[in-house]
Amino acid sequence: MKIKPLLIACTALWCTQSLANDGKNTVNAKLESAMILRVGAEVTHTAKATLTKGNNELWIEGLSSSIDVNSLQIKCSGGVTVMSSAFSTDYLTPGTPTPAVKKLQDSVDFYGKEQIRIQVALKTNDELLSLLKANKNIGGTQNGLSVAELMKMMDYYKAKSTELENEKSVYNTKLEKINESIGRLNLQIEEESRKNDKAFGRLKLQLSSPLAGIYDFTVSYYTNAAYWVPYYDLQASSADKPIKLTYKAKFVQTTGLDWKKVKLTLSTSTPGNGKMAPIFQSWFLEYVYNRGFDKALKGKVPGVATQNSLSYAPAPVMQESKQLSEVVVTGYGTVKKQNLTPLYIVNGQEMSGDDATSIDPNSIKDINILKDASATSVYGSRASNGVVVITLKEATDFVSENENPIDVTYNIDLPYEVLGSGNEQIVTLKNYDLPAEYKFYSAPKMDKTTYLLATVNDWEKLNLLPGEANITFEGTYVGKSYIDPFSTQKTLNLTLGNDKRVIVKREKMQDYSSTKLIGSEKKQVFTYKLTVKNTKNSAVKMILKDQYPLSTQKEIEVELLESAKAHVNAEVGTLTWEFDLKPGETREFTMSYSVKYPKDQTLNL
Repeated sequence: MKIKPLLIACTALWCTQSLANDGKNTVNAKLESAMILRVGAEVTHTAKATLTKGNNELWIEGLSSSIDVNSLQIKCSGGVTVMSSAFSTDYLTPGTPTPAVKKLQDSVDFYGKEQIRIQVALKTNDELLSLLKANKNIGGTQNGLSVAELMKMMDYYKAKSTELENEKSVYNTKLEKINESIGRLNLQIEEESRKNDKAFGRLKLQLSSPLAGIYDFTVSYYTNAAYWVPYYDLQASSADKPIKLTYKAKFVQTTGLDWKKVKLTLSTSTPGNGKMAPIFQSWFLEYVYNRGFDKALKGKVPGVATQNSLSYAPAPVMQESKQLSEVVVTGYGTVKKQNLTPLYIVNGQEMSGDDATSIDPNSIKDINILKDASATSVYGSRASNGVVVITLKEATDFVSENENPIDVTYNIDLPYEVLGSGNEQIVTLKNYDLPAEYKFYSAPKMDKTTYLLATVNDWEKLNLLPGEANITFEGTYVGKSYIDPFSTQKTLNLTLGNDKRVIVKREKMQDYSSTKLIGSEKKQVFTYKLTVKNTKNSAVKMILKDQYPLSTQKEIEVELLESAKAHVNAEVGTLTWEFDLKPGETREFTMSYSVKYPKDQTLNL
């Protein structure tokens, strides 16, 4: 009969201890799964809580502090009703020490024990020295000691005192070094602890429970403190085997929580971000110049001159076949000859025009144009021709807002651990073997090097996302490329490096080149011989390219005289030869063109 009251008392005690000191019913949420989207993540926690019948107040702790409250979903078992919920941030609860902090603390403990041992040795040493000093007059208080005995005793005291003083010096030196080490370790612990100084989210729930008991809770929400970026490894072991494409993901989370042994999923979808369905506005046509960097820049603001990335000499400002020293642009003042280059500012740093115009357009996040007073007020007289302010993309900017028609998810089977420190982690999503066609390519007018190219067909069927690709050929890192599945190109073209065993030369044939004056005009003929030699032990497929100039002015006439059966692209001014080259074989091609123009003018020939 006494057992029942005792059981009731124990149960009451357990219930009291299960509550926080302030009487709150508090439980910690366990992180179960996370789906990382291109931007953000959907996170799911579980928890168990003991409720009484009727109304209850429950605190669920251990959530991320970066919750989108509008996305919060709470599920309860057993018919429990959530009457209200309130989210808040806990800045007071200390975080769990990181492995780095624990390791540093272990080192402090080790040095602390060594410090105590040396301090004990020093104390013992001091006591022995005091004892020797207290008995230094023993020879004067005792009678009957011979001179020899007295000398022997004095030698002993001298030797012992010296030994103890030397030991004391060694101990003090060791103690000083230990104290310095402990000081440095404590500073590092403080630094690491600041990194782990995290805030946690918590939920305050008002619940109605039909019965007393233990209930399950599921809490899910969206947080913007995570993202993943696709990237690729492209490996070609030789020029006659498929290319191995490894699809990888770099992902980061800074939710304030360490995701330990969670079920991880990566999704290609993006959150809607509250966007509305699009409504058409008026569409006004403008000129677009497709020249790499200039495509992103030209046409934005009139009155700011830009240079393109082509290797031609700058063309003079002309009017009626005469070179002008200055041009007046209505509304924008006078532009003088050789004074057309704006000031380029890239990520806050001044950059030369050549370097700025060579930037990959895919890496540009934003371009702003400053002119007139708005430019000179910030950058001074250097900005008299305008300022081009370029902002480059960061890692998170490569996260595309464009969605594929079908979202793809990648489930990571093994439990994953993702720390909330913001460090990048990498996971392999898929491997592909891609049949490729290999060809050698050379454009000796620009570069005498012969490059090995790989062409992959039907690559758009792989459901890839835009991302950087690291290229390796025959075990050697070649460089980077960029995979853009939204490109209109039907093939993926890769440069795998150069091969010195395919030799290409371009020589001007002086005997077939000339300059003649015909009245008020000058006619020049240019003839070149292109030689290709294969010194490899195997046959190669070759693409050889050259170029002739084009004219946009009626006073300048260009005629292609000889093309050696090349494929001619008259719109671009290129000649292309495609052919097979046997081992040891040499082939020659001749191209020739003429240019006729006013003799008092100078062209960039």
